[in-house]
Amino acid sequence: MVLLRKLPGMPGWPAALGLRLPQKFLFLLFLSGLLTLCFGALFLLPDSSRFKRLFLPRRATASSSSSSSSSASSSSASSSSTRDTDLPRSPPAAAEPRHASPAAPRRLREKLRTVARMAGPPAHTAPGSRQQVQGGERRAEPATGAPPARETRAPLRFDYERFRRSLRHPVRGRRPGEDPETRARRMKIKEMMKFAWDNYKQYALGKNELRPLTKNGHIGNMFGGLRGATVVDALDTLYIMELEEEFQEAKKWVEKSFDLNVNGEASLFEVNIRYIGGLLAAYYLTGEEVFKSKALELGEKLLPAFNTPTGIPRGVINLGSGMSWSWGWASAGSSILAEFGTLHLEFLHLSELSGNPVFAEKVMNIRKVLNRVEKPQGLYPNFLSPVTGNWVQHHVSIGGLGDSFYEYLIKSWLMSDKKDSEAKKMYDDALEAIEKHLVKKSAGGLTYIAEWRGGILDHKMGHLACFSGGMIALGAEHAGQERKQHYMDLAAEITNTCHESYARSDTKLGPEAFRFDAGTEAMATRLSERYYILRPEVVESYMYMWRLTHNPKYRQWGWEVVKALEKHCRVEAGFSGIRDVYTTTPTHDNMQQSFFLAETLKYLYLLFCEDDVLSLDDWVFNTEAHPLPVNHTNFKASVQ
Repeated sequence: MVLLRKLPGMPGWPAALGLRLPQKFLFLLFLSGLLTLCFGALFLLPDSSRFKRLFLPRRATASSSSSSSSSASSSSASSSSTRDTDLPRSPPAAAEPRHASPAAPRRLREKLRTVARMAGPPAHTAPGSRQQVQGGERRAEPATGAPPARETRAPLRFDYERFRRSLRHPVRGRRPGEDPETRARRMKIKEMMKFAWDNYKQYALGKNELRPLTKNGHIGNMFGGLRGATVVDALDTLYIMELEEEFQEAKKWVEKSFDLNVNGEASLFEVNIRYIGGLLAAYYLTGEEVFKSKALELGEKLLPAFNTPTGIPRGVINLGSGMSWSWGWASAGSSILAEFGTLHLEFLHLSELSGNPVFAEKVMNIRKVLNRVEKPQGLYPNFLSPVTGNWVQHHVSIGGLGDSFYEYLIKSWLMSDKKDSEAKKMYDDALEAIEKHLVKKSAGGLTYIAEWRGGILDHKMGHLACFSGGMIALGAEHAGQERKQHYMDLAAEITNTCHESYARSDTKLGPEAFRFDAGTEAMATRLSERYYILRPEVVESYMYMWRLTHNPKYRQWGWEVVKALEKHCRVEAGFSGIRDVYTTTPTHDNMQQSFFLAETLKYLYLLFCEDDVLSLDDWVFNTEAHPLPVNHTNFKASVQ
């Protein structure tokens, strides 16, 4: 300390007791000033300082803290008054991407997920209520002391009755007179659905999928700890097929056992299309609030995946911590086109039901990034950096890695009641580039869509790409008159090629991928591509082509699939995929995929229904075949 040091003109501290009077006076004056300065500094310390609490009385400290809190709240109120809506705050920045091992495909289905702490208020928090987020934790603002930062708004309520009145057709149709054969075939498909559900319920209820050979359940690593994927995927199919008892069983499980407080690696894409899509569809079909509340709560848990420099979400998220990262197998930490491009339908409905615009803003920002980046030859490559917003590889595919991005463009336009002109233009431009660079015709006259690798074509088509016949037909229905027939012809040709991939196998079921090279057409040439895992894309196109043309061949082709499923995939306790479609005695893979109940059986059922059952005038199907309503009347959330 300065007091212990020797000062000029003054004796050292031991001699201080012998100071003359003027020197004593100066020394005491200096000492008293120093003590005054130190004590006064206590008042400048923060309210939380431990030193301040040591020296000041408890009442004085509380008073000071209250005054400070009041001032802060006043400032917050002034700031928040400039905003119309509270948006969820971003959580702490995500860690560097971790590596995740790839899994089996299904529109990139076999990807792991990580689950996410929500970026905004939890689902049970009424819109307009406030919570402070600090250090990744939520804490309620003090209830006493300062006035609230803003007025608490009344909870928002979606006007479900108004929505139902806006539908142009009854959800399950009017069931007019029909020929007995069509009805009998539809009833057979309904029996298949009941058989698949009953065995799942008996041996695997609460697990994600049924293993029918071993009669037990499968959890897997795609859903980050979430359970009941088959339950949620099956809800709307059970309802549409009027399997009332089975639907109530599924609903009861969601009410009593569906736990969202999980912690694990989840696929953003899979959680969105299966869980959120399934819950939204169940709500719109029935009006049961439990489905809506679960969908909104789960949707909020996905928001931290968007916390990247560009707003392009990473593919894997932890629903418990909010950490997100890219797939380990994705080039240079990139995000996948078919994943971040397959969120739009569901997220718009999350905003519609919650009154919170953040969901819509997230997916609209994805559009901005895609419109800003240059497209090679007008094509959209499959890998995009969430950091730079640039393409990582020039690999283009209408099958796995790319497929449902294009599907969601045309369906976004249709779901908006044909008002989303930006989506329509993006779809039209993309289809023009696809037709110019990827659509080819084989020597045998089969039309197919090749893959593009930096300008070099790979003449193969995946089963996943077979949805494109239905997509192109759906878009053709709304194209200009001069292009409508052209696109309907293209859709029919592609659907025919996919049918040929089934017809040329011994089981009459299609392989995972088929090629057009070395004299081979519409057949798998590699052992790793010969399997069939109950996929829906081919019958999806049959359903759309039937609805839009009423050509009876599509129903006949669909019935051939039903017979093949019964013969080769039905086992004692459910349905199983097979490992080789080119042998009449195939081995089974022991997996009843949840999408078999959500998609394959639903599309087959609708193929033998009248057009007013889930009418295309009222509904669009997400990529998991969950029906979401067209916004005819701009029905909004109304204040209760």
